[in-house]
This record gives sequence, structure tokens and C-alpha cells, in this order.
Amino acid sequence: MCVSSFDRNCKKHNTSKGKKPLHNCLDNCQDDSEITIIDEQLTKPITINQKYNYIAIEGNIGAGKTSLANLIANNFNTKPVLEHFADNPFLSKFYEDNERYAFPLEMSFLADRYQQLTDDLAKYNTKNGVISDYYIFKSLIFAQVTLQNDEYLLYQKMFNLIYQKIQKPDLYVYLYQNTERLLENIKKRDRKYEQNIEADYLQKIQDSYNDFIKKTPKLNILVIDVSNLDFVNNSEDYQFIINKIYNHTT
Repeated sequence: MCVSSFDRNCKKHNTSKGKKPLHNCLDNCQDDSEITIIDEQLTKPITINQKYNYIAIEGNIGAGKTSLANLIANNFNTKPVLEHFADNPFLSKFYEDNERYAFPLEMSFLADRYQQLTDDLAKYNTKNGVISDYYIFKSLIFAQVTLQNDEYLLYQKMFNLIYQKIQKPDLYVYLYQNTERLLENIKKRDRKYEQNIEADYLQKIQDSYNDFIKKTPKLNILVIDVSNLDFVNNSEDYQFIINKIYNHTT
């Protein structure tokens, strides 16, 4: 039997005469093809936010973390948790004098990230899921690059106390961008305090992320190379990333 013709007849019958039993639909169906039983069971596909209750998007400066988090949040009705980096009073000062302002910058970022993740994950961690454009471990990654050794050791002690209390994401997505592309993105978004960032600094951040990924086997990590993708303006590139996330297995 042709399913489409049966469906049209059934809908027409139910609309004109009210809901009727299935055998009445069959009586009004003109398709006399043989009906056969199949073994396959129909299942409702699950969405990304049903598969992962909490996704963290990470990457280097200019990798596209916030853009991707916003796209997924809008497409799947997921609550975005976005970092308030622009509100940090030490950020612009750090880019002008990194030795002087590195420690207060990293400490303030750590406090802000801990507070936001603790509050927002408790508030929004519902059936629709949460997606953030950072993970708390980025604090230690950047601190390792920006702080002097004695400052870093002190910072690490503080971080380890906080890290134990933070909820771990169901999926950690790392967006890899090559350094040349990162510099292009940074220049394009034209944040004044970022324009003096050098390739060497970005490479150090990248190396720290690589080290973190290698040494954190208990975290469900997916690395996606987006160096040649434009997932903001190209729907096929965006869908490529969505498929990667959806089909990822631990």
C-alpha cells in the first residue's frame, strides 16, 4: 500500500467526519496494494541538547567560540552561558603592561568564571541543556602562559581548590584554528585592546591547550579543526560541525 495515499485519505476522513477508528481510514483508502509488516521500529531522533546536557565550547583567542555557542543555542533552544570578558577592568591594562597586570587579571577571571558557572549551571541546567563559550580550565591554561613561575604556583593552588567544585561538561569541544587564521579573526573583529596580540603569544596558548587535552583523559573531548571553515556564514560548514558533535562517541 502507498503510505502517502493512505495518509491523505485518513486525514481527509478524520477532518470531515471527526476522528474515526483506523479501519474506517482503510475503508476509504483507494490504494489496493498489499500491506506488509516490517521489523523496523520507528524511533524519535534525539537532538544535541538531549544528548548533551552541558556542552563547553573552547579554543584560542579568535577561534569562534562565542559565535558557535550562540548559533547552537539559537538552533536548539539551549541556554547560552557566555563569558563576560569585556567587563574585566584589568584586561585592557594587561595588554598594555602584561607583567604588572597578569596576576590580578588571571585572579579576577578565575573568580568571575567560577561565580558565573556555579550560578548559571545551577539555574539553567534543565532539559533544554546549557552551552558555554568557555570552560573553567582555560583560567589555568592562560595563567600558565602569562604568570611568572612563583605566581603560577600560587595561582595553581587556588585553581585546584575551585576546580573540584565545578561541574564538568558532558562534552568539551575544542575549536582549533591555525595562528594565521586567528590573527585574521582578531583583526577583523577590531577590539582595540587585542590588536597588539602577537603570533608567539597565540602559539603558547595553543601549546597549553594541547597539553591540557593530552593530559585530561577523563573529560569527553572533541577537537574540530575549523581553520578552513566559515561556520558563521556557510551553512554547510556549520552543519559539518553539528554532525561532528552529534556523532561523537566517547
